[in-house]
Amino acid sequence: MTNLKDNAKTTIKTSSGEFGAYDLNSLGQFGNINSLPYSIKVLLEACLRNLDNKVVFDEHVKALAGYNAKDVGEQEIPFMPGRVVLQDFTGVPAVVDLAALRSAMDRLGGDVQKVNPLTRVDLVIDHSVQVDAFGTPGAIQINKEFEFERNRERYEFLKWGQKSFDNFSVVPPETGIVHQVNLEYLASVVLEKDGVLYPDSLVGTDSHTTMINGLGVLGWGVGGIEAEAAMLGQPSYMLIPEVVGFKLTGKLREGATATDLVLLVTQMLRKHGVVSKFVEFYGPGLSALTLSDRATIANMAPEYGATMGFFPVDEKTIEYMRLTGRDEALLEKVEAYTKLNGLWRNDDYEIEYSSSIELDLGEVQPSLAGPKRPQDRILLSDMKGEFQLHLEKTFSRKDGKSVPTKYAGAEFDLTDGDVVIAAITSCTNTSNPAVMIGAGLVAKKANALGLKAKPWVKTSLAPGSRVVTDYLDKSGLTEHLEAIGFYTVGYGCTTCIGNSGPLPAEIAKSIEDGELVAASVLSGNRNFEGRVSPHTQVNYLASPPLVVAYALAGSVNIDIYRDPIGKDKDGKDVFLKDVWPTNAEIAQEMGTAVTREQFETRYAHVFEGPAEWKEIPAAESAVYGWPPESTYVQEPPFFINMPKTAPAIQPVEGARVLLKLGDSVTTDHISPAGSIPKESPAAKYLEKHGVERRMFNSFGSRRGNDRVMTRGTFGNIRIRNQIAPGTEGGYTTYLGPNETPAGPFSWLTYDSDVDPKTGEVCFVYDAAVKYQKNKIPLVVLAGVDYGMGSSRDWAAKGTFLLGVKAVIAKSYERIHRSNLIGMGVLPLQYKGSDTTESLGLTGHETFDIQITDDVEPLQDIKVKATSPDGKVTEFVAQCRIDTPVEVDYYRHGGILHYVLRRMAGQA
Repeated sequence: MTNLKDNAKTTIKTSSGEFGAYDLNSLGQFGNINSLPYSIKVLLEACLRNLDNKVVFDEHVKALAGYNAKDVGEQEIPFMPGRVVLQDFTGVPAVVDLAALRSAMDRLGGDVQKVNPLTRVDLVIDHSVQVDAFGTPGAIQINKEFEFERNRERYEFLKWGQKSFDNFSVVPPETGIVHQVNLEYLASVVLEKDGVLYPDSLVGTDSHTTMINGLGVLGWGVGGIEAEAAMLGQPSYMLIPEVVGFKLTGKLREGATATDLVLLVTQMLRKHGVVSKFVEFYGPGLSALTLSDRATIANMAPEYGATMGFFPVDEKTIEYMRLTGRDEALLEKVEAYTKLNGLWRNDDYEIEYSSSIELDLGEVQPSLAGPKRPQDRILLSDMKGEFQLHLEKTFSRKDGKSVPTKYAGAEFDLTDGDVVIAAITSCTNTSNPAVMIGAGLVAKKANALGLKAKPWVKTSLAPGSRVVTDYLDKSGLTEHLEAIGFYTVGYGCTTCIGNSGPLPAEIAKSIEDGELVAASVLSGNRNFEGRVSPHTQVNYLASPPLVVAYALAGSVNIDIYRDPIGKDKDGKDVFLKDVWPTNAEIAQEMGTAVTREQFETRYAHVFEGPAEWKEIPAAESAVYGWPPESTYVQEPPFFINMPKTAPAIQPVEGARVLLKLGDSVTTDHISPAGSIPKESPAAKYLEKHGVERRMFNSFGSRRGNDRVMTRGTFGNIRIRNQIAPGTEGGYTTYLGPNETPAGPFSWLTYDSDVDPKTGEVCFVYDAAVKYQKNKIPLVVLAGVDYGMGSSRDWAAKGTFLLGVKAVIAKSYERIHRSNLIGMGVLPLQYKGSDTTESLGLTGHETFDIQITDDVEPLQDIKVKATSPDGKVTEFVAQCRIDTPVEVDYYRHGGILHYVLRRMAGQA
């Protein structure tokens, strides 16, 4: 223990006993502690508490204590989070990787028990339920039966993990969404270990882990690869971030919701520029927001591009923790500890921020966002005009097309702009009682007038926890939601993650026959192309009350303020104002419907799960058996034949371009989570292994099987590869050579029944297989914000397994850049005004990248591109290996290879 750590040790006395703590005020000689952003104080405490001068050094503590918001510099620090949270789409591959590490350790003759979480890990199964059935009382049971039938292999594997690994718990299906369960139950704001109190902190394998920042808990999304390293005791290395201060004043006007607020905040912060930065909210306006409102804003940090959006602890935090059933002794510790270390909100602190932005909450107006990015906000009053402009600009239509349709006993014309999916879904909003009760009150008023959702609308209600159902039941609003079409379909992410399920055949056929521009409206946080449904080409984010309103109206091609949304029992027009609740009505319902007892009851037995979960057997073994017949779980090839020592970094020579992409390519484009297209390489693999089409499930659910996921990489139905012009979907042009060498080839290579010829357009997967057979490395060219969106490790894993050695982009989203390095793929960034276009790169060149074993963070790398006619284009790109430890990760071929060699004593 060092003097800095010794001097900081203090004692906190509470009614439940005395506890140790580290007092940040002891570091006052290095800077003004009270002027530090709250989030920086949490990082500072973590470094101080873990100070050992082996991993965490005095210089890290001093750098944070002396934080200069206006000149942050490029100081790297190690951050050791208190815990890790997983959802099952990303959690299954994380556990697969841990199992693969154990298998590799076994092959190396090491101690397999070293591969064990050293940090508390909670996995919540929330991504697997799909909306197959809807609009009927039995929908939830049907969807649950499908879920357990489709996912049994995955659930057996997770039960093995729960038995085999220490510090690893699984919250079963049908409980709720990971972020809402974290907010309502898992988080404690202050943790305790060995009698010492310290701030709750975490990393999670879902980008919306940031929701917990609304509770004053430091946490953000990382790729599964980085999370696995954190589980195994490896710090997360990061540059000390800039912190943007966001001042809130005033209060929301009548009719405006937290959803409207977060859509405006997202737009403002995207414009301000906060990628790789912390955002911290402050000001008197915080007092006008409920904790659920704060969590809504924190949830969408990935959409505004920040690492996280943080709210400090205050009275609202304590009130929420008490409401949600936390113990009074914990609340006392939280208040005492946060006040000791200046983590309790104090508006008298003159905090220094790197930059600032301000919003009067009274300026917030009802809004949506879309049609394909969450930052593209549209005022509700402008919605009709914006849709018509998009219809004309993107689809070259002035007057909408329509197709006569018969469905469910009704006859109607299905038309461009018709809403075919209206989904109350996603942790962003289902955690917020105000907007959920608001939706219920819209339904109640509509039901009293005799309105129902239009017959072509697939309606769904997917609460983020069982408590939502409890308070909707208690308020009597469930029956009204059901009466207009919104039956509960399950407890999970559903539509927001792409599990919207198939549209009715008649609706889908009309859309296909007429090439209609159908719409979805969802209360989610993601509306990227191809994510919600293959049949909706425009997708809009909206508050739950607006989702209900648009289900009643049936189209986004209306002026919802002026046009009627339906007719009452007497045939009279009904307008939005006739069904919209007042803020006072919402507050009154919340005051009586939401109770502490609901939370206490629902979370008392949270790890037990439904009968279907209890019946699933759990194998017991230290090393997983890897059933060869499984189409869900296979041992990935990452560590097969891995050399015991890391080879030297080598230049990339003679690389071909696999894809040439534009701006804003998301991780959904790279590694889709939704349905598996029926003629795709992944579908052919499943059919070859005897899987019926109805049991294909989704890409997200198949992430434990690299054979499926590699075939789906760059397989989004909306991705556009510029070297396969005229195509949409996972296609490329194979650039040669034609002949492949005989005999065995690299262990990275997969099988393909397709043998593309030079110049032939084919699936990305089939071209990559042939390139690998010829031992030709690959590169990807891209534009701005490459890898934006979900913290999807398979977007990097699949890229690596296809044989891509480097990506050259104009800019990267934070998590994907980190994930690429975590898989040994080199991220390069165009410098200055250089772009793929300005350099005249067509994608038909071969590339030589002059990286060497002595590479340093952020150094310039020479790149040579040689076109087919012999023309040479040379340019310098910045190496986006940002920190010294990332150099080590890249040298080892990835972070898990690095950790494995260290555990085996070889690093």
